[in-house]
Amino acid sequence: MKNIFSPLYIVFIILGLGGGYAYYYFVGCSTGSCPMKSNPWIMAGYGALIGYLAADIFSWILKKIKSNKEQ
Repeated sequence: MKNIFSPLYIVFIILGLGGGYAYYYFVGCSTGSCPMKSNPWIMAGYGALIGYLAADIFSWILKKIKSNKEQ
């Protein structure tokens, strides 16, 4: 099981939260008719999810590099 409380995951999730909110602030829907882009909480949540997935991919790549160096 992955440890999502490692510093790598926490940093990427926080960056994702900030990115999701920035997307809402700069690009979001001004009329309020777009349910996903008009709510900052939803966009921050999606950003956190993308940050988690990016951290997972990054940690997988680091494991592959480490295992290749050991061989």
